[in-house]
Amino acid sequence: MGLLAELKNKRIVVLGAGLTGLSCVRFLHAHGLSFTVNDSRAMPFFTMDHQSDFLSNYPNVNLVTGSWHKELISAADVIIASPGIDLDATGINDFIRTDCQLMGDVELFCQINNQRINPISLLAVTGSNGKSTVVSLLAYLAKVLGVHAGLGGNIGQPVLDSLTLEQAESMQAANQVDLLILELSSFQLETLTSMQAIATSVLNVSDDHLDRHKTLSNYQNIKQGIYRQSKVAVINRDDQATLSPVAKQKIISFGSDPAEEGHFGLDVVNNKKQLMFGNQALISLEKLPLAGIHNALNYLSALALGYCAGWSLTAMVENLTGFSGLEHRCQRISSNDNIQWINDSKATNVGATLAAISGLSSTIAVNAKLILIAGGEGKGADFLPLKKLLNESVTDVITFGKDGDDIASLVANAYKVDSLSSAVQTAQKLAKAGDMVLLSPACASIDMFKNFTERGEQFIACIEQLQPLNKGDLCP
Repeated sequence: MGLLAELKNKRIVVLGAGLTGLSCVRFLHAHGLSFTVNDSRAMPFFTMDHQSDFLSNYPNVNLVTGSWHKELISAADVIIASPGIDLDATGINDFIRTDCQLMGDVELFCQINNQRINPISLLAVTGSNGKSTVVSLLAYLAKVLGVHAGLGGNIGQPVLDSLTLEQAESMQAANQVDLLILELSSFQLETLTSMQAIATSVLNVSDDHLDRHKTLSNYQNIKQGIYRQSKVAVINRDDQATLSPVAKQKIISFGSDPAEEGHFGLDVVNNKKQLMFGNQALISLEKLPLAGIHNALNYLSALALGYCAGWSLTAMVENLTGFSGLEHRCQRISSNDNIQWINDSKATNVGATLAAISGLSSTIAVNAKLILIAGGEGKGADFLPLKKLLNESVTDVITFGKDGDDIASLVANAYKVDSLSSAVQTAQKLAKAGDMVLLSPACASIDMFKNFTERGEQFIACIEQLQPLNKGDLCP
């Protein structure tokens, strides 16, 4: 009996009515399954109109809002939880029976996909930083190489939307992807055990989400769990926390050092630093659109994963220059002052900011300044790993937001401001032509913005609104 048939006799509860929860609703409803949706918010939808649409489209679905429903959860045989819900912090775990099957949408997808006659092949990427860039680069390469691939998980469409409905399979077969590239967060990995991927990679591990995962060791173990669900582990030689705990697993590695045969690395050939496959030079870093060593590692990891999928290494390298990267990730912002303004608003943790500073500091002129704007909601992170690099590579530090003072305390003199606009204005007063101003907050944005996208967009808007300064003005 297949999983969908088994679910027909189960009491199913979908926890959360956000984007992930609604994708579960669409999938379960399309397969004629009975289920209940529970959300702690009184109004989980964007507007009343959206709630009316839900009730109209799914009249037989029981919708319970306003709190987590203890009796409902306790009676469930199957719980499909949205990844953003912390089951411990909310107390939900106390209600779940030991014989209840707890899963996320990705786990449900994988269990069903494994039972298909022609399952969709999978590549999966996790890590504290760079995973959106890597999976987007993989999706771009798949497209130009003619691979019928989709992008899902923590980016793109929810994974359940990638499954062709069984009753319409003959009509929709042409639309089914052959390969799904998954970006997976630690939250999604907590409930994932059934993925059977071609290859998986933990790009890096740094202090992040410890407000939920409590310890770095626990967070690392969750990340490394992805390797148990793939044939090949693509590891980062620069980061011991990305090693696979699986004995006798095939390993392909990448790193910033020269690589052994069959692995990926960096080396200097003809006086230029190159992406390498063993001793084979692939392309010089100066030809690549994304600057910095951290992005060189992103390129290498994508090449390694594509190589595991059987893609032509030559063809991948030939097309690397066509990928311009993602917004709010070390994105150059045009200005009329000859200052290099860099929007790295996506740097929501310490590791991302470390990578940005390390990767960009070597790209500016010897006498040029690197000015950092940082701060926001630290999520319980330890900022101390920033101290050495801030004092060695950053000329001036400007902080704002809830935990900005903690970052400011790492340097002898910091400029503390109360808004992103003030931070940009202060940076303009400190900078001269040729200098670099980097917004790389090392923090989440939720204390002052909806998300990192809004923070990045406001940063760009602040730069566009700058007026020419008399450099005799004193900095605040």
